Amino acid sequence: MSFIITIYNVIFYQPLFNALVWLYDVIPGHDIGLVILILTIVIRLLLSPLYYKSIKSQKALQDIQPKVEEIRKKYKDNQEVQAKELMNLYKSNKVNPFSSCLPLLIQLPFFIALYQVFRQGLHSQGLEVLYSFVANPGTINPISLGFFNLSQPNIVLALLAGAAQYWQSKMMIAKKPPLIKGQEIEGSADEKMTAVMNKQILYFMPIFTVIIGISMPAGLTLYWFVTTLLMALQQLWMFKYHKKIEPQI
Repeated sequence: MSFIITIYNVIFYQPLFNALVWLYDVIPGHDIGLVILILTIVIRLLLSPLYYKSIKSQKALQDIQPKVEEIRKKYKDNQEVQAKELMNLYKSNKVNPFSSCLPLLIQLPFFIALYQVFRQGLHSQGLEVLYSFVANPGTINPISLGFFNLSQPNIVLALLAGAAQYWQSKMMIAKKPPLIKGQEIEGSADEKMTAVMNKQILYFMPIFTVIIGISMPAGLTLYWFVTTLLMALQQLWMFKYHKKIEPQI
């Protein structure tokens, strides 16, 4: 376990912390809020190809939903054949049905590392892990814009993060196409369950984000707000302008 923690610190925590301190040193005014904003944008740019692939796959999954419902209706009495046909459909359209989990899985290591940064790294003893080429500022002032203490929870940022999460989730659900005319299905158990889960995710995730946000350092909540907002904007751009990603059905 200690080996895994060491590897994690070397790959995620130390690079993120050193990048934060380096930006803090070079940015005029040493505003930690601006540092977090820049660091978040950089992380998003680095991971943008993975997010692009995930959003593309989610949109493709929604676009083939009528075909999915058609297969479920046709093979509703044979679950084995239904599962096989669905997998063939996903494969032929290059769709990953579990792609919705990818953004969260991608963000999780960075989120944990940034949590450590704001829980430990803003104290003077945390500066001991700086690389030799990163100047030690002595202390890091957690105050941003003269009044935001990013080392303490902030309900305003928590609500903003929750709102961004709701917008991002709502946009994805709203893009679900209607069933093909004449192929409507009398709500089967799995369809009802899917609808319930979508609704729960739509409301649960923003509420969960706010609850977590009001208990975490505001710097971490700021990161979550900005990265969710950027993801929502990326989704908006793809849905509105990038028509070429639609699968051939």
